[in-house]
Amino acid sequence: MSKKIIMIGPVYPYKTGLSYYVSLLYRQLSKENDVSIISYSMMYPKFLYKKPQKDYEDDVLKLDGIDYILNSANPFNWIKVASYIKKQKPDLLLLQWLHPYFAPCYYCLSRMLKDTKILYICHNVFPHERFPLDKWLTKHTLRQADYFITHSQSDGEDLKSIVKDPKLIVSVHPAYNFFKQKDMTKAEARKILDLKDSDKVLLFFGLVREYKGLKHLLKALHLLFKDGEALKDLKLLIAGDFGGSREQYDALIEEYGISPYIRITDGHIPIGEVEKFFAACDMVVLPYESATQSGVIQVAYSFEKPVLATRVGGLPDVVFDMETGYVVSPFAPEEIRDAIKDFYENDRAESFKEGIEREAYRYSWERMNENIDKLMLL
Repeated sequence: MSKKIIMIGPVYPYKTGLSYYVSLLYRQLSKENDVSIISYSMMYPKFLYKKPQKDYEDDVLKLDGIDYILNSANPFNWIKVASYIKKQKPDLLLLQWLHPYFAPCYYCLSRMLKDTKILYICHNVFPHERFPLDKWLTKHTLRQADYFITHSQSDGEDLKSIVKDPKLIVSVHPAYNFFKQKDMTKAEARKILDLKDSDKVLLFFGLVREYKGLKHLLKALHLLFKDGEALKDLKLLIAGDFGGSREQYDALIEEYGISPYIRITDGHIPIGEVEKFFAACDMVVLPYESATQSGVIQVAYSFEKPVLATRVGGLPDVVFDMETGYVVSPFAPEEIRDAIKDFYENDRAESFKEGIEREAYRYSWERMNENIDKLMLL
């Protein structure tokens, strides 16, 4: 049965992975429902997020009819938005939970919309970088909701620690398949990136943050080349915004003597530029120290690329060791080194591709649609 759904979240021109998620979920839900989106007139104040938050040129996922009316820091605005939502009489208000910064805004909206069913999709129940009161803010906000979806078992357990008997479905993060726009071959992508067909290419993609463990991957490459010359044609592509912290990684690269094997693209990667990196690589590496889940894995799978990830948070929920890639211990460059050696020496690419194909429906947006329908019947 068709439902009237209002979604709240960032969309174009906000340049965040969450805006991709909201746009793709909107496209899926709109196939069978009357769906509208309320986005932000202001998402983060400039003193909290000093870099540009919007990119008007990156318009691949631009949507029509968006109401950019929610100011995340203005209580008077929240009253107006709540009144606007009430007049629409939605069957469901669907919000994205990413960080306790949004707790005051979402808490007040929820209290003013008591007669509206509310669903939170929790991308992280608790933030990566914890701070005082984050659990309290999260608990009091999420307790106002009726339904929940998390993208990992670990996030599901975190939710249960603050919400009693939640109506919850754990559903893995759907694939970001819209990046595959030109159906670029590996050879074409490597030509653009000035790589050889014979190169062995790994990819580290996305925002570079301390908890993402890039230093452990660099140490693993150092260990590889110490062991011998078997992988001398290895290349590591690092593509993403360092956020002003690149110097420490440049120093490690110099210390380890691996600069000839590293290619860095520092900065935000627009949608139209993503494909060449994933098409060119053999395997994507997530050497994270901590995590809940990661959209990077879903981008990799949309290109049928295996993933080497660490055993943290929800990553083992979506990367199956020796089926769709490797799962290794965090803080363990030796295990990363061994997995890379195994991948190339035993030519695992094709068997991992078959494993990814077997799991394709699990990562579909159609399945997210089904899970939302199931929740509303509980």
